[in-house]
Amino acid sequence: MKITEVEAIVLRQPGELDATIADGSQDALLIRIHTDAGITGYGEADSLPSVVKAIIDAPRSHKYASGLGSLLVGEDPLQPGPLQRRLYEGSLYYGRRGAVVHAISGLEIALWDIVGKATGKPIHALLGGAYHSRLRAYASTLMPDTPQQVRAVVSAQREAGFAAVKLGYGPLGLDADLDVSLVAAAREAAGDDCDVIIDIGLGWRSARDAIDRVRRMEDSRPYWIEEPFMPDEYGKYAALASAVETPIAAGEQEATAVDFRRLVDVGVEVLQPDVTRVGGILECGRVAELARASGRRCVLHAWSTGIIKAASLHVLAAMPDAELFEYCVQTTELNRRLVTDPFPVSDGYVAIPEGPGLGIEVDEDVVEACRV
Repeated sequence: MKITEVEAIVLRQPGELDATIADGSQDALLIRIHTDAGITGYGEADSLPSVVKAIIDAPRSHKYASGLGSLLVGEDPLQPGPLQRRLYEGSLYYGRRGAVVHAISGLEIALWDIVGKATGKPIHALLGGAYHSRLRAYASTLMPDTPQQVRAVVSAQREAGFAAVKLGYGPLGLDADLDVSLVAAAREAAGDDCDVIIDIGLGWRSARDAIDRVRRMEDSRPYWIEEPFMPDEYGKYAALASAVETPIAAGEQEATAVDFRRLVDVGVEVLQPDVTRVGGILECGRVAELARASGRRCVLHAWSTGIIKAASLHVLAAMPDAELFEYCVQTTELNRRLVTDPFPVSDGYVAIPEGPGLGIEVDEDVVEACRV
């Protein structure tokens, strides 16, 4: 089997995008890898779609500077590990991290989809088998502006069957009293039998101020506090993690397991690789192994379409200690309709896909309606 074509397709929510909010479900970069056997693999890169498309579509320049698509055409897609290495080496001149690794991630997911479809096996079976048939899901959405709105949003997710809810970005970080009141409102609406996760969205600036805010929030028992600072502010992460009881989480902005070692070193407890950014399925597994060896927890970040949902579920299924699955509940067309299987929530859990490859079907009508 040979790869015949690599497509990088920019998708965008119908209508105007709100570029002022941190909602990556409004657009997406869909990857399709075609083969001479008639098998098509699907992947996704949760990044700036136009940038990743350029990285995939660019022509060759020299041995270590090539658009990623041209490195795959003519190759055997049934070797995702070696091909991932080829992509990494072929982009060394301009890559190694950031959007290049995002692009590699999406391509690698599509390769695993092809392998699964060719062998008739779900991806988790190719990774050594599933430890779980379903995973507890947490509803993930943006933080509303007021406590009243928070109570309404959390109550709605509880009625939808979730026993864990994450609220992030929005107004968090603007005012300490508001931060604390929003978290308190979330706990009030959630009740005692629901985990409340707070994603600060890079919004805090001072370690001292962050320590004070977390301590004030601890009466509301946040399950963890996520990404309080910009990714490279390791000193602030270390100061906060050592000063509070609440676990600190981070990692969705990191690429490759090597970068996660720094988070371990500064005391981050919950490592959050994103399968569409970290380097792909195998690299996500390496971060999980690092977390296990260092006594940390690994909970994948997943925010965009049903493709990242499916890829994340396969990785989590192959992790013996997987605890939670991030379930984006944004109401965009791409999040809700790109994949025909809606991943239903039952008693707070989502089933692991069992079909070949990713185990999903992409709605090509939605692709055409949202294609840029």
